[in-house]
Amino acid sequence: MIAMTNVTRDSLAAFMEEGFRVLGLSEPDARTFAEALIFSELRFHPGHGQGVKRLRRYHERISQRLVDPAARWEVVKESPALALVDAHNGIGTVAAARAMTLAIQKAKVCGIGQVVVRNSTHYGSSAVHACQAAEAGCIGISFTNAGPEMAPWGAREGAVGTNPWGIAAPTDQGFPAVMDIALTTAGKGMMQWHAREGKAMPLDWALTPDGHETDDPNAAMAGALLGIGTYKGYGLAFMTDVLTGVIGGGGFGLKPYSDPAKLDVSHTLTAIDIEWFQPLAEFEERMGEFARMIRSRALRPGFKEVLLPGEQEARRAARKSRDGVPLDNEVLADLHALAEEIGINRQIVATGPYEGVL
Repeated sequence: MIAMTNVTRDSLAAFMEEGFRVLGLSEPDARTFAEALIFSELRFHPGHGQGVKRLRRYHERISQRLVDPAARWEVVKESPALALVDAHNGIGTVAAARAMTLAIQKAKVCGIGQVVVRNSTHYGSSAVHACQAAEAGCIGISFTNAGPEMAPWGAREGAVGTNPWGIAAPTDQGFPAVMDIALTTAGKGMMQWHAREGKAMPLDWALTPDGHETDDPNAAMAGALLGIGTYKGYGLAFMTDVLTGVIGGGGFGLKPYSDPAKLDVSHTLTAIDIEWFQPLAEFEERMGEFARMIRSRALRPGFKEVLLPGEQEARRAARKSRDGVPLDNEVLADLHALAEEIGINRQIVATGPYEGVL
């Protein structure tokens, strides 16, 4: 078992926000970025790597001037329903949040709004941006491309990214329905987690460099990832590059992450205004009816219930907000060390060792 410590949500959020201000982000951008990483930390397994551990990595990239924390966010071209944005190598999470805000504004006028962002960087969890639209009474759809870690079906070298999707819709269930998936079966963060625990990984996660399936996470770290549903995941990742980098005039395929000083990542953020179709309350009621249909189905052996997309993550986020956020002790120690290095005064409040189920 990997040793973990419980910390309070509010102290962790305040620490992250101050950290990003120290790194040169404006107060609003620091808050946006911190809230996005806390969102991911609450919802996901720590092995996914989309949480607060990334503060160190952002410190390195900003201090090396590989990403601009005060980058210009430029609307290159715009119509009532569409926009093309250049992020000028800024913080991808911030650029995507601004893009979704613009997409929501357009959706409230036209029924749908779509913003494509080019010349951006890593934008974190797709669910963050999709849920931003759901909170505004829209269906949110969020795509990004990424570095070429996935092997095309039949190849042994990577050519497309994990290219995650996020889709979120309001419900009357107390949480939005959220699909947040990478298009690879797993990422290298989960492989590293398995390696640290000394566990084998499933054979459909990745290849060795010579193209063989393996259950050894250490052997697979230098190889390419495999797509969900074999060739189907590859096809979805290919088309995600088309919907982001190719159409937006940004990087695609082998280009994203090929130059550390210009990651050349592209995102597409879409908001669909529910009120254009029907009153929001009616939509949420219909979503509740749909949920009851889903939950009514007979269970398979070994299962206790049927969950909606995003329900497990919503429960996890509620539990962590209430009982404390479990942080890997290595991550917590690194955050403390980074605070000393760059002058973060806020303290992360620990409440004791974590012994629960992630």
